[in-house]
Amino acid sequence: MQPVNFHSFRKKVGLYKKQFKRYLRQVQKIKPQGLDDLAEQINTEVWQEIDCLSCANCCKKMTPTFTAEDIRRIAKHLHIRPRDFKERWLKYDKKDDDWVNVNQPCQFLDLATNMCSIYEVRPADCAGFPHLAKKKMVDYMHVHEQNIEYCPATFKMVEKMMEKIKIG
Repeated sequence: MQPVNFHSFRKKVGLYKKQFKRYLRQVQKIKPQGLDDLAEQINTEVWQEIDCLSCANCCKKMTPTFTAEDIRRIAKHLHIRPRDFKERWLKYDKKDDDWVNVNQPCQFLDLATNMCSIYEVRPADCAGFPHLAKKKMVDYMHVHEQNIEYCPATFKMVEKMMEKIKIG
């Protein structure tokens, strides 16, 4: 497993982003048979090639949504009140009706190690990211469209899908 080369990754995103997004929209439209099983296979292949700890781009450039349960769980772990947790680190996004990080990179990311300091109680959104093998994968195509710009694992997943599912 090779560390993520960000220069190469950004270059590939610039070259293929539009094509990949168009492909994902087509997959969503045609709903190929066996997509969920293929997603599980591709998920296994991707994680043999991509090392998240060499990247952490999701934690550096994106923010998870924090559910009420996430906020309660993390606040308890930090020995503070949920209200204090929100006041210190979160903002309310009225447009999407979500609690999100105020700053990026994430306040819980250790930049020296790319590790999460609250990993065992991290938000559900983080625990599931990048959602490569979600059941009913067709319902996550819009998520993958967004994530290909930030996540080398998602980018690699789309590359592998394009090899395995040919669309006219």
